[in-house]
Amino acid sequence: MKKSMPIALVLASCLLASSVQADEYASPKEGSKAAAPTAAQLRYSPYAKRDFPTRVLFGDTHLHTSYSTDAGMVGCVLGPEEAYRFARGETVVSSTGVTARLHRPLDFLVVADHSENLGLAPAIAESNPELLKSEWGKMQHDLVKSGLEGGIKAYDNWMATMNARKDPLAAMTGLKQTMWQRETAAAEKYNSPGLFTALIGFEWTSMPNGNNLHRNVIFRDGKDKADQIVPFSQYDSVDPEDLWTWMDAYEKKTSGKVLALAHNGNLSSGLMFDDVTYTGKPLTTEYAARRQKREPLYEITQMKGDGEAHPVLSPNDEFADYETWDKASFGPTLHTEAMLPREYAREALKRGLAYEAKLGANPFKFGVVGSTDSHTALSTAEEDNYFGKVTPLEPSADPIRFEEVIAGRTAPPGHQIFARMIGSAGLAAVWARENTREALWDAMERKEVFATTGTRLKVRMFGGFDYQESDLDRSDFAKYGYEKGVPMGGDLKRSTKAPTFMVRAVRDPDGANLDRVQIIKGWLDKNGKTHEQVYDVAWSDKRKPGKNGKLPAVGNTVNVKDASYTNAIGAPFLQAYWKDPKFDAGQRAFYYVRVLEIPTPRWTTYDAKVFGVKLPTDVPASIQERAYTSPIWYTPAG
Repeated sequence: MKKSMPIALVLASCLLASSVQADEYASPKEGSKAAAPTAAQLRYSPYAKRDFPTRVLFGDTHLHTSYSTDAGMVGCVLGPEEAYRFARGETVVSSTGVTARLHRPLDFLVVADHSENLGLAPAIAESNPELLKSEWGKMQHDLVKSGLEGGIKAYDNWMATMNARKDPLAAMTGLKQTMWQRETAAAEKYNSPGLFTALIGFEWTSMPNGNNLHRNVIFRDGKDKADQIVPFSQYDSVDPEDLWTWMDAYEKKTSGKVLALAHNGNLSSGLMFDDVTYTGKPLTTEYAARRQKREPLYEITQMKGDGEAHPVLSPNDEFADYETWDKASFGPTLHTEAMLPREYAREALKRGLAYEAKLGANPFKFGVVGSTDSHTALSTAEEDNYFGKVTPLEPSADPIRFEEVIAGRTAPPGHQIFARMIGSAGLAAVWARENTREALWDAMERKEVFATTGTRLKVRMFGGFDYQESDLDRSDFAKYGYEKGVPMGGDLKRSTKAPTFMVRAVRDPDGANLDRVQIIKGWLDKNGKTHEQVYDVAWSDKRKPGKNGKLPAVGNTVNVKDASYTNAIGAPFLQAYWKDPKFDAGQRAFYYVRVLEIPTPRWTTYDAKVFGVKLPTDVPASIQERAYTSPIWYTPAG
């Protein structure tokens, strides 16, 4: 019987063998020749040289903390550090004393505090010496410290300066730099490559006459480069072209990279996707190319309304009216139907095709993400974990949680927007190989991203000319998709073949089943007119389209009283192969995917149950959460 080798000797032998092998492979001795790996050895690991994205990372590109004056001056006391801790999955106590935690951590976060008087509320709270050197700053400090009535007056004073676009702290350059560097320091502290990414960013809050032209600015870089500037604000300019010039200067100065994304065109009074520049000039080729480069993304869904489509613009789309805010802006302008074509993403994408044909460049060629725009430092997008979007509306049974007027305060009845109409959305989903600033930012720039309304369902889309239906079942689905076509955000060039698309969608593992997968096509005909059509390409429960081509509704399992639902309907996974049946090789077009879940309770329904309050009747008791992918564009040129 062979004796067992002592464990110490086994370990020593292994370590010796490892060191010898490492030596031999790392640096062969002089005069020796290492054996070349065989073809079989080179093929052994199929992933060693794989460079395409393999995972979806979920995050928020639009969160505010107490460093945003419109958050800090209305009760938010949580700063960037608490925001990152919460996003990473830690339990925190909200500004109103409620214990809060995410169901699952986020993969990344952008603290996008407003650049206008960044950090004013924390500076007041700490009686910052630099702030107190300013007469206006001292007045604001004393008002806030005097109590609630003084705090309200201080906030009104600040809003007056915003509306006048005159920075009362323009001379306080040291204070600006200090507050910005605190933001970047927090991002550095909580950035953990491979585990959690803290992207540095801010929000430029252009709001001429109260209309929304806001952009979030996101850096690829770290603190060393971001600290070389202070954020651009609407005190500097309300013209997006001036923001792009500032971005150009940042990149030239630091050799860094930065992008911008707009949001809430629905509150812009028709300015977001206008037919003229901010200064009223016709759009030019240079403008279109510059906007496409500087703003590769659009925030299509968030708390202040879903911006994909509108029922007036898309009357044949039964799902176009989702969490719609179309009554007012934050200024005195009353909203009209004539503004709608210049406010919603699908219409902008269509109009972009016409501009590309005319100018040779498309000003509205953007991918899409969702985000929260929460002003509580708590990035919550789940309906059953709704924490309000501003501190006064955090969880409570107070009727103000439903009844507070959020927009259109001075507007006539029918034009006001109430707190109960706020959406719980949304999330940004990014296809990337690794969870780092560089990988996430690069995916955003190439538009390989999609938006969800808060759910974590996953969707993958490829477009090409050579896919077959049998390719849906390939074990190397993604690899083949990239080899034979392009992913969401990509471009297809002229072909005599009709494009084909492969789509896979998987439900949130802790969420609702899927209702259907749709492909939305927009195109430009030979007469310069734009069109759209929605195609149901995969669905659950063996339903069949009716004579009108419409697919019957999936049903609704929501129990409103109990704020519950079941997955007795729908499917956990759907996939589709689709070939454009009306393809014209000479027409410009785009295609994107919309995935719908089965109905689930809205946050107002959860609140009604938890707090025992009356359910509002002018918002739905249940909603169908969804995802929108970035488009794939087809161009007949080149």
